[in-house]
Amino acid sequence: MKIGCFALMEPFTPMRRQFEVIRSMGFDYADLTDNHDGATLGTEYGFAASFSLDSHADDILGMVNEFKLTLTSVCAHANLLDPASPARYGTAEIIKAIKLAHFLGVNQVITTEGDPKTEFGHHLTDDQRVFSVAEKLYEPVRWAKKLGIELLLEPHGILTDTVPGMRKLLDVLGHPETVGINLDTGNSWLGGGDPHEFVKVFGKRIKHVHWKDMPRAMEAQRGKQFGCGMGLIPLGDGVVGIEQLVKELKAIGFDGPTTLEVAGADAVKTSAERLRKWAAC
Repeated sequence: MKIGCFALMEPFTPMRRQFEVIRSMGFDYADLTDNHDGATLGTEYGFAASFSLDSHADDILGMVNEFKLTLTSVCAHANLLDPASPARYGTAEIIKAIKLAHFLGVNQVITTEGDPKTEFGHHLTDDQRVFSVAEKLYEPVRWAKKLGIELLLEPHGILTDTVPGMRKLLDVLGHPETVGINLDTGNSWLGGGDPHEFVKVFGKRIKHVHWKDMPRAMEAQRGKQFGCGMGLIPLGDGVVGIEQLVKELKAIGFDGPTTLEVAGADAVKTSAERLRKWAAC
């Protein structure tokens, strides 16, 4: 099993430091995580682990190659339920992420609808949500198809967190050779879905996995909170059933990359050890 980490391991340090930490922990794979249009003061002065979507690919690859890492995806998590705005991460940024992934030699870009922040977004009907997401992803799908990139939808919103919602989006978007799923094990559970059902229903449409477990204390939030940034406990200490998910993914022949979405060095190391043990069984 390919197990990597987010390039977001240590706060208030630059991107190069993220790769250095990932290598020091013994990992070979990384995802490009936080990113932005244009330039930011934080990255310019070295206290933000974000990269510009306008970066020259060689600048990123130089850091990646320095630590002998392989990039598996570019994250392009978006706001697809609120009205389009230059202040919101949306269609334009996803297209930039796809183009950057192409020049980086990375095969996957991961996106999702996210939580709405406006009154408009909160009052959409279910059909309107599907239309809003599909409309904003129409051009990114075209670019992904043209450049040979897999555009993966992650459970991280009111639609994508459940099997019925994800199925509606996949049906509307079409292009099954281009559009797939990044299964976030914690988000799908937290949003009221079932990651085990995702594996059963979508099978080989799952191209990447973000691993995180959820503590029993989060059960009160289930179906009310759609996605969370990082898991705060080691895999196997929560209620998601990660060991069984590993077995279910093996059974369908999953061989794609996976990423630990776990905070804290000790929790990351414990999670990786357990994953390798479960995958070997």
